[in-house]
Amino acid sequence: MDSALLNRWTASLSTPVTKQAEQSSGPDLLDAFRVVLFNDEEHSFDEVIEQIIKAVRCSRQKAEKHTWEVHTRGRSIVYAGPMLLCLRVSSILEEIALKTEIQTG
Repeated sequence: MDSALLNRWTASLSTPVTKQAEQSSGPDLLDAFRVVLFNDEEHSFDEVIEQIIKAVRCSRQKAEKHTWEVHTRGRSIVYAGPMLLCLRVSSILEEIALKTEIQTG
């Protein structure tokens, strides 16, 4: 990993993901990636809400909206941004075996 990428990764650990997307510019904006969270019958609403908050660093209200969308529509785009951050968000969601997918486009 080159030093510039390492510095961005290190900074990402202390900056909320939603703020990072707003601060991004240049080539990262050309890479339109998104994390899709899928419904399952194994997790409670509270488990999903708490994991979304942990992964995306959003408000409880926003996490509840995503969770409801997952429940009613079968999926929700919980984050959009650079691939590196999508990987981070996806891995945090998958810590409790939630099902995710990173999509492009």
